[in-house]
Amino acid sequence: MNTSEAIEQNKNIKAVFLTAEDLKIAGSLLYQAYHDDPLFVDIFQANKEGYETRLRSAIREELNAFWMAKQPMVGLFEGERLVAVACLTHSDAAFGPGRFWHWRLKMLLTAGFFCTKQMMEKEQKIIENVPAEHFHMLSFVGVHPDEQHHGLGHLLMSAVESVMLEDETSNGVAVYATLPKYMHFFEDGGYHLVKELKVGNIGGHLMFRDRPVGA
Repeated sequence: MNTSEAIEQNKNIKAVFLTAEDLKIAGSLLYQAYHDDPLFVDIFQANKEGYETRLRSAIREELNAFWMAKQPMVGLFEGERLVAVACLTHSDAAFGPGRFWHWRLKMLLTAGFFCTKQMMEKEQKIIENVPAEHFHMLSFVGVHPDEQHHGLGHLLMSAVESVMLEDETSNGVAVYATLPKYMHFFEDGGYHLVKELKVGNIGGHLMFRDRPVGA
């Protein structure tokens, strides 16, 4: 399914920026999306007791940090129901792997030192390998489990591209894909492989969508 077909199939879906009131629901949706992601399973130590709590806490603190830093978070809504989320950060923002001191403190208290350190190192390693100086990083993307395979992913990527195009300083969007199905999805959306990159114990693919020439 291409983007135009997805739009036709989902005429009642609207894309809007998330508000503070949406963050709790967005966190729950993203928790479901990333529960079995190999990178998060590794970082938050799924083999040890408390994995779900650490993962939930990390996602919650990330979303709060994005909100405080005024980073773009886009949601797809069917009526009042949030069905998909994408969270981006801009490389030029005063916001990066170090995060704010209170983010680091909360992450240390909820996820632990090792997990917090791994999260920061993951992002730093990815950013260092992006083939652009000014860009957006797609940090989180998720579709509600009940709404998958209906073209919402394509609509979400269209919204992500719109965010990038509205920012004249951005040269494109980067994403780190840990599973082949994710890589194929982003390839269909115009992303190209930059390099295979190992983060912690997990190998993945750093991908980038260039800003269209003249846009």
